[in-house]
Amino acid sequence: MGKQILDPELNKHIPLSQKISYGFGDFGNGFMFDLGQSYLTNFWTDAAGLPAAVVGGIFGFTKIFDAFMDPIAGSVIDGRKKIGPRGKFRPVMMISAILLGIMTVVTFTMPSGLSMTQKIIYAYAAYMIWGLIYSFTNDPYGSLASVMSRNNDDRNFMAMTRQVGSVGAQFIAGVGFIPLMLMFGNDRTDTRGYMLASVVFAIAGVLMFAVCYLGTRENVNVHRDANAKREGFKDYLKVVFTNGPLGAVILMQLFTISAMNTNNQMMIYYAKYNLNNIGLQPIINAIMMGTSIVGVFMIPSLTKRFGQKPVMMVSFIIGATANILNFFIPTNVVTFIILVTIGYTALAIPNGITWALVSNCIDYGEWHTGMRKEAITYAAFNFSRKIAQSLAALVTASVLALTGYIANAHQSSETLKGIKGAMTLYPGICLIVAAFIIVKLYKLSDNNYDTIASDLQEGRWERGKIGDKDNH
Repeated sequence: MGKQILDPELNKHIPLSQKISYGFGDFGNGFMFDLGQSYLTNFWTDAAGLPAAVVGGIFGFTKIFDAFMDPIAGSVIDGRKKIGPRGKFRPVMMISAILLGIMTVVTFTMPSGLSMTQKIIYAYAAYMIWGLIYSFTNDPYGSLASVMSRNNDDRNFMAMTRQVGSVGAQFIAGVGFIPLMLMFGNDRTDTRGYMLASVVFAIAGVLMFAVCYLGTRENVNVHRDANAKREGFKDYLKVVFTNGPLGAVILMQLFTISAMNTNNQMMIYYAKYNLNNIGLQPIINAIMMGTSIVGVFMIPSLTKRFGQKPVMMVSFIIGATANILNFFIPTNVVTFIILVTIGYTALAIPNGITWALVSNCIDYGEWHTGMRKEAITYAAFNFSRKIAQSLAALVTASVLALTGYIANAHQSSETLKGIKGAMTLYPGICLIVAAFIIVKLYKLSDNNYDTIASDLQEGRWERGKIGDKDNH
């Protein structure tokens, strides 16, 4: 790529208010998305009465279905031709967020009087619709960062605000959902309590998306050829499968997201059965997620001093060590809290940096192919996240089913060991693999990205000027 002469425009920063407002989107997203990842398994098994194996099947099938819906959603969004003053991504994001709030409540609802077969059909249908709408909410939200700024410091800051929003929502859901559910319902098996608590979180989620919508702008001057022909499916494949950095990020996410989601899903089981006190669940989550928020605030300063890849690699190693130690050390409340907090914080930091990597991958894809496809690129990334979520649900449900878990009963030693392994050992192994991937396979350095950003700012791609004739 040669020695770069950076465009002065790339050194300009967007207003701080926009970077903070962007993080509110994942704050709202977390109120609806992370709520389901943490509590929907428990709702279906302990309140709705669905067998653990069936719940695993629901998560596994619907997440794979959702993953294949992401490229479709990305294609629809990228295909928008009439882009008004509100931008290409913000209007789609806001409308979809409202619908997502409605469907969040629907997924935490189980109508009375249904047979087991009808309950299963209802759960499948509700969660599949939820996932489709989530694609149309999250794809434009994720793509938005790439057109807000090309300044890498801005992107790292937005990655931080986004991860703070995400972990902040996890913190509030982890601390507040169970007490709120118990306040609205008679006990942990009352479906009404889950439904009313989800209403509160869904409303909060939509309001947070509104802050993001109103507080952000699409500032980047994207060079789009008005006369370019509409790309076909093979062009979308070209954008995705020729993007090496994106492939590395996708592969890494399979392990990091499945690790985090398995941790979140198993926490309620671990507190209730391994620690014999479900009241510890919100306390542990408060400590674990509160500390991780502090860690995430360090992302801009850490990446500016050491670079994105070194920070991620060290974090993965620390997280893996803490989780594996937590598996082998005998169950103890104090040591468990200390090590799970270290492991979760060490995972939250690289997960936050990943958002900046995705925006860089979008720019790399345009520079490498001459075609800019923000939503389809982000959809490919989101595809991996949903496969990872499916994997986490499969791990959780399989461990419970294979070790003889019985809802709301005394668990066998085999079941307790399985819960502990899913809670600690599985995330530890995943983070070791993630460290290998980011070191060996992700080749887009900070310096290389600066060159790419400068070229794009001037309307150039790898082989010339951006335009229809150049890239077909």
